[in-house]
Amino acid sequence: MRQALQHRRAKLVLWLLCLLPFAWLVLGAASDTLGANPAEYLIRATGDWTLRLLCMTLAVTPLRVMFGLPELLRLRRMLGLFTYFYVLLHLLCYSWLDMGFEWTDIASDIAKRPFILVGFTAFVLLTPLALTSSNRAIRWLGAKRWQWLHRLVYAVAVLAVLHFFWMRAGKSNFAEVFVYASVLFVLLAWRVVHSSVWRQLLRSVGFTR
Repeated sequence: MRQALQHRRAKLVLWLLCLLPFAWLVLGAASDTLGANPAEYLIRATGDWTLRLLCMTLAVTPLRVMFGLPELLRLRRMLGLFTYFYVLLHLLCYSWLDMGFEWTDIASDIAKRPFILVGFTAFVLLTPLALTSSNRAIRWLGAKRWQWLHRLVYAVAVLAVLHFFWMRAGKSNFAEVFVYASVLFVLLAWRVVHSSVWRQLLRSVGFTR
């Protein structure tokens, strides 16, 4: 595993794998095989892939620590950027296929419908993380400020699940919501348990040394 992650083509393989869903959706749209409502299918599929890649991005650190694989860090940035790529596609599909780029209607829809407002807020919070993903941005912000900024991803994760929950609430279909919520809960709980603040709190009340 370590050799595979260290391989010079590991990033290229991940890049191709992350593009596969996009290629599949483009092919499906071109061949008209996305079902009776292609627009709805594209909006939901791009949203699903945003959530999946967000989970993968957040899973990098726990997997790195638990399995002693520091090489995984090489792939986290790409996963994060592809998360943003798919959320951009999700927003584009909604704005174009559902709303026809009617910006007044889009603004009104965001204000009126809570699940769209929550989803748009998650997109807004994710944008500065994508824009500051380079090494130059880390140097410009400083490592500490950069780390604090990128903790917004936890808020993004909560908002993304809430967006998905409200979207599925109309049809009372919560099976997938439960899966994503469970995965993200475990990933965020791991971070809380392993955070230095949490350890200091436990130490202060005598639970750890």
